[in-house]
Amino acid sequence: MCTPAGGRTGIVTSTDPETHTCCVCLTPLTLSGDAREGHSWGTLVIEYPPAWELLDVPSDRMHSDLEGKCAIVCAASRGLGKATAMALAREGASVAICGRDAAALDAAAADIARVTSGDVVAIAADVSRADDIDRLVRDAAARLGGIDVLVTNTGGPKSGPFETLSDDDWRGAIDSLLLSVVRLSRACVPHLRARGGGRIINVTSVSVKQPIDGLVLSNALRAAVTGLSRTLANELAPDGILVNCVAPGYTRTARVVELNEAAAAREGTHPDLIQRRLEEKIPLGRLGTPEEFADVVTFLASSRAGYVTGITLQVDGGFVRSLL
Repeated sequence: MCTPAGGRTGIVTSTDPETHTCCVCLTPLTLSGDAREGHSWGTLVIEYPPAWELLDVPSDRMHSDLEGKCAIVCAASRGLGKATAMALAREGASVAICGRDAAALDAAAADIARVTSGDVVAIAADVSRADDIDRLVRDAAARLGGIDVLVTNTGGPKSGPFETLSDDDWRGAIDSLLLSVVRLSRACVPHLRARGGGRIINVTSVSVKQPIDGLVLSNALRAAVTGLSRTLANELAPDGILVNCVAPGYTRTARVVELNEAAAAREGTHPDLIQRRLEEKIPLGRLGTPEEFADVVTFLASSRAGYVTGITLQVDGGFVRSLL
């Protein structure tokens, strides 16, 4: 027996072989001698409910069943897309990432491969272009050996009040936000069906549940993606293809920095004041991290979410106050 961190007691479950630190009580241990007494070097697993209250020791893996699965993650050279690709690769999935900046994409792929030792393929593509989408899906399927998971994701559209936006702004946003999901889904569904099922996970925004001032393009078109996703969830369920949306709230990404700067410019104030104002609206009192978002996507990609389809799951620290 040992005393876990926080004063609780229980049977030790394992010891980290690299640091030789007891995973329950966090006591540094030596390889031999009396210091080991009361601690186990074995792998006996005993649940300590609730586990997250017992230990504050982050795990590198979720221990899902994504080993050997093949995924496409869009807009993955940075931010939420890169974090999602990193999380899927860490779980053992082979990942094809895309983005418009080939150099940034190659750097992201190298970083993900270095951290996870996973199979990562970088395919430069602009998902607002139909030809690029066809090439992306074709190359990803050929190089990975198939497609099991599609994560659609795009950078946010131009911000600004309704009357400042032109038809060209709307056309560009429609191609980027809505038609990209239509085309990617259409291209990937045959591959998912051939594998006996799979996942389509669309990254949207909390704006689909609570419109955000100054983001009329995002408010309108991400809501359209949500309607599309809910329809596809019904149509594709007989094929074992589950379709869900994940709606990030305010997260520490370059996009949020850009929005804060734009809001500060409109209001004649400082971006830091804009961020503090945002944080005051979030019950958890902080911005999220890309990694927290990526873990939710990874869960939905796994069989642990095998009875979940047609939903929008927000990752927002409580920002959206609606019941549904």
